[in-house]
Amino acid sequence: MQKLALPCALVALLATASLATAATVVGTIKTIDAAKSMLMLDNGTSYMVPANAKVNLSTLKVGEKVDVTYSEMGGKMEISTIKPAA
Repeated sequence: MQKLALPCALVALLATASLATAATVVGTIKTIDAAKSMLMLDNGTSYMVPANAKVNLSTLKVGEKVDVTYSEMGGKMEISTIKPAA
């Protein structure tokens, strides 16, 4: 039973760390690169759309103001959700 304590603690720590890096930003879409699954906001930051995200870049338009929820994974900003900003 004690053999499982350390691995379970590590899994809990990693899960908590990944949740802590989630953030939201509001901005205007500056560029969309569907071939690379990337978009850039007017703040100059690029965001990647991972394959498992339920984000359809073809429904977005340059100049549209959006609310982006993302996580930093491996030095890249990965979008989890994107919706029109209020």
